[in-house]
Amino acid sequence: MLIIQIGCPTATRPAVEHGSGQKKLFFHLLDLAIVNSYIPLSSCGGKKISHRDFRLTLIREMLARSGHEPRPFMSVGRPAAASNNTGRLDTRHNKHWPGRSNTKGRCRVCSLGCVKRRVIFSCVKCDVALCVDRKCFEDYHTNMNL
Repeated sequence: MLIIQIGCPTATRPAVEHGSGQKKLFFHLLDLAIVNSYIPLSSCGGKKISHRDFRLTLIREMLARSGHEPRPFMSVGRPAAASNNTGRLDTRHNKHWPGRSNTKGRCRVCSLGCVKRRVIFSCVKCDVALCVDRKCFEDYHTNMNL
């Protein structure tokens, strides 16, 4: 009688760094599932919907069911000009006071008149550099056109 001992092989696992292969596989299968659910919807007549709109609707419904609130739209780019800031014109609870700043800035009102004047004062609430000795501070907080 011949007895041969064979060692039990250890389970080997492919070396996957941080699950990147698993993520790729997951999203590929998710895409396949979405396409496979879109095909019967588009072939059974009714209201025609594009694949892109189908995906967006699916995402919105999944987020709504999870209880996730959509984020408010954030504008991208340069902030609006100071003339759109009407909060500076509110005089009911006026907390606009000139204060000394650590750095010099260009006066906002003088800059609109093409005059480059560097000042060390700014509005405490608006954080806008303004001349105090020339009426720029008052004009900025009372005129809508500035």
